[in-house]
Amino acid sequence: MYAHRDCYFFSDVNNPGKRFDLTKDQIGNAVRFLKQNQVVEALVFDGKVVNVSLPIKVQLKVTEAPPGIKGDRAQGGTKVVTLETGAQINAPLFVEAEDVIEINTETGEYSRRVE
Repeated sequence: MYAHRDCYFFSDVNNPGKRFDLTKDQIGNAVRFLKQNQVVEALVFDGKVVNVSLPIKVQLKVTEAPPGIKGDRAQGGTKVVTLETGAQINAPLFVEAEDVIEINTETGEYSRRVE
C-alpha cells in the first residue's frame, strides 16, 4: 500500500482490512523496485508474514536520465538512470526520462524498454 520511513505497509488483495507491515531489512534488496499499490506475494511462517516477493520482472518509469553521449564507451554503452522508486540502475544510452523499462528484480538489471 505505502511506505513510511523504513517501514512498508501491505494489505491482503481480497481483504484490504487485513494489513501487515515489514521493515526494509525484512524485505531486502528487492525494496528498491517496490512501488505503491504493487501486488506482491507474501511468505507466511507460523501465521505471520515474514517476507514478500516481487515478480521477477517489474515495469518502472525512468524519472532521470542523463543524455547519452555516443563517444562515451568507457562504461560499455550504458548510463545510470533513476527510476520512479528512487533506485538507480545501469541502462543503455538510448533510454530517456519518462521511458518505461522492465527490470529484473532478482539481479537489479535492465531487461528491456516497454513500448
